[in-house]
Amino acid sequence: MDNEIKETPKSVIKPIFLLADSQILFWNDSQGPFLNRLRNLLEEAKPGKEYKAAYIGASNGDKPEYYEIFESAMKQVNITRCRMIPSNPEADDFEFLTDADIILLAGGDTRTGWDIINENGIQEKLVECYYNGAVMMGVSAGAVQLGLKGWSDRQDNDLEPADYFTTMQLVPIIVDVHDEENSWHRLGKIVAEGGQYTHGLGVPTGGAAIYHTDGAYEAVRHTLTEFFYIDEQLKQSLILPPKPDEESEKPVAAPKKKRPSKPKTSTKAKKSGARKN
Repeated sequence: MDNEIKETPKSVIKPIFLLADSQILFWNDSQGPFLNRLRNLLEEAKPGKEYKAAYIGASNGDKPEYYEIFESAMKQVNITRCRMIPSNPEADDFEFLTDADIILLAGGDTRTGWDIINENGIQEKLVECYYNGAVMMGVSAGAVQLGLKGWSDRQDNDLEPADYFTTMQLVPIIVDVHDEENSWHRLGKIVAEGGQYTHGLGVPTGGAAIYHTDGAYEAVRHTLTEFFYIDEQLKQSLILPPKPDEESEKPVAAPKKKRPSKPKTSTKAKKSGARKN
């Protein structure tokens, strides 16, 4: 039938990587660089290809010093065809994004970044790329944007319904990052307000979560915190990472960020929803 809906084969869809910050991009475990896991996924699907990696910097104002960190991370696994997709993309940017094998949403201001990628058409393209087999990664604000819901940067007790906004929903959970020092109070509050069966996941500083195609969540390097709201109760559980081989674990330092150059004209950046990189 002409109007028959074709489902994307699960073998095409890849796991989604949710990173609290950029530390994990340069982390080594006993098997080598963590990013080898991405490389292996691509090799299984498209062996021998010269892979492309796209960087979405809308949340941090397309700052080149953060893009350089991304380039350095990709070089660890011999991926050198990288490109920043600017907040005002042109036709050749969309062409590169369409063919990208890895797409990373950078950290920064969650709300500002989300508004930009909605207005410039990138959001729809990202969903298309995911279902066509691209490996999606989100760092900090980018990880939140891949989940169900984002929020403006206000004190937890001051968050109101107008502060929340729907995000990409590729990961069926509310994602929060590097808030472990506050015992994930904000995430617990948001999950409780969401009502029955709302589900949240906290990714701590220096850690990551992998959302697998079978619906499972994997902790990387540090323990993840889950929240559920069931039967009018907020419940919490932990997802533990595999026990590391302490002798062979070799953390690698990320390159130092360059101090941003002083702009010629003064502009004011939006402050709502600011998140760490």
